[in-house]
Amino acid sequence: MSDNSKKGLFLVREEILPEAIKKTIKVKEMLKHGDVRTINEAVERMDLSRSAYYKYKDYVFPFYEASQNKIVTLSFMLTHKKGVLSSVLNVISSESGSILTINQGIPLQGIANATVSIETANMSVDLEALLDKIKAVDGVKQVNVLGQA
Repeated sequence: MSDNSKKGLFLVREEILPEAIKKTIKVKEMLKHGDVRTINEAVERMDLSRSAYYKYKDYVFPFYEASQNKIVTLSFMLTHKKGVLSSVLNVISSESGSILTINQGIPLQGIANATVSIETANMSVDLEALLDKIKAVDGVKQVNVLGQA
């Protein structure tokens, strides 16, 4: 007998996944966005067997779905320039992310490290889109997800 409480979750880069799993993810996205009406239509478009889809569908999902309704801690490397952290916080706030904690280190060699914990339950965009918007802020050098609760 297997003990499901000892099963782990892993974050894996897409490029190393087998084709059947990649296609299953795309089928789920097609169904979610209404690009197709039925599972049969979606698996035919993706040239994926129904059995492979049903085998993997409950076990694979995009990263942003795992971060919905969670507390996520983000780490930033920011240029030591007036207003950069404020701009990052404004982006989070504009997407209805609830900021729980902010920690900022002393700038060294023109770079400041900061961590921010946010609650994602009421955000108007998924975490992936939020990260893209934060990366576009002038002065943001790097953004990483440190963890989720």
